[in-house]
Amino acid sequence: MKVAIMGYGVVGSGVAAVLKQNFAHIKKNSVSDGLELKYILDLRTFPGDEFESLVINDFNTILEDEEVKIVVETMGGVNPAYKFVSSCLEAGKSVVTSNKELVATKGFELLETAKRNNVNFLFEASVGGGIPVLRPISQCLASNEIKEVAGILNGTTNFILTKMIEEGAAFEEALKTAQQLGYAEKDPTADVEGLDACRKICILASLCFNKHVYPDSVYTKGIRGITEEDVENVKKWGGVIKLIGSSKKLDDGRITAWVSPAIIKNGSQLASVSDVFNAVLVRGNAVGDVVFYGRGAGKLPTASAVVADIIDCAQHIKERKALGWEDASEGYVVPFEETVSRFYVCTDSDKAKVDTVFGVVEYISANAFITEEMTYAQVCKKAELSGGAKSIIRVTDY
Repeated sequence: MKVAIMGYGVVGSGVAAVLKQNFAHIKKNSVSDGLELKYILDLRTFPGDEFESLVINDFNTILEDEEVKIVVETMGGVNPAYKFVSSCLEAGKSVVTSNKELVATKGFELLETAKRNNVNFLFEASVGGGIPVLRPISQCLASNEIKEVAGILNGTTNFILTKMIEEGAAFEEALKTAQQLGYAEKDPTADVEGLDACRKICILASLCFNKHVYPDSVYTKGIRGITEEDVENVKKWGGVIKLIGSSKKLDDGRITAWVSPAIIKNGSQLASVSDVFNAVLVRGNAVGDVVFYGRGAGKLPTASAVVADIIDCAQHIKERKALGWEDASEGYVVPFEETVSRFYVCTDSDKAKVDTVFGVVEYISANAFITEEMTYAQVCKKAELSGGAKSIIRVTDY
């Protein structure tokens, strides 16, 4: 079966390598006629590369070739990826992608296009890299009503916070180390501001709760504001600070969805996830808490997930998998200000004023404490009335 790759960067080149390296294994165990790479679409040329002869520059070559049944999109971004993927699906070709931004913003439309044309649009690698999580949620946990999904969804920010927690490093120092090691880009905005994690929690929430969640409906705050004082206070309390993406189904059918620094109590399955590792916790009404853990990125781990989706498409070439969700509806995602939690607050206000405004709190130090449960709007208002806060961080229950 013929396959084409669009985008020959880190992931695309990894997919090509895995397809070649594991051809015999795939042919023997998964796809009887094997998976043969026919084209690689890229604007660049790759002199001396082992796949140089397969590189083309015209998308229409792939679109018009009836032999190509499965197309891999590893270009990144929305444009021109959305146009190319839509066109392939309309032409009766199944598409596999690792592009989290594309799935988070256009997933509903692309799944509907795949459905109309009786082909598949799969995207396991868009969340968690090589960590199997989307397929287990949609298949292995299908008998459960998912109540909540949350996780450490970005390895770069987790590495930075690990350096701050374990070595006492300042944020800028830890970021510089991450960049030197190749974990963070020269422009780390998508990671440290939470944009990457936001796209991933959108995909997870859409799959878990069967309705599309768009990034602009998700409260997103990164880790730039986390200080050494916050890290030490939380450590003294018995917890750690992680960048968490979370979505929870409420009794009224709406959901919460947010990305922000959050405090996790020591002993939690997520508290010990350090360095560049990711973890996704899924809370089902029958199975309880299940955690998927591993490296959330990397050339070959991500390529592994992409090729698994290619195999799935090849095995369902004449039938469509039952994968999809409804479009978003107004008011479906609860504003973050209305979400309820305990909060860590660090302030310069005196204790008497804090006690008057907040009532019962759990003091960590003279100027840091944990509140009782309240909405984010309430904690912000109380902090303002008590003289202001240097930090407000959500405390999780997992």
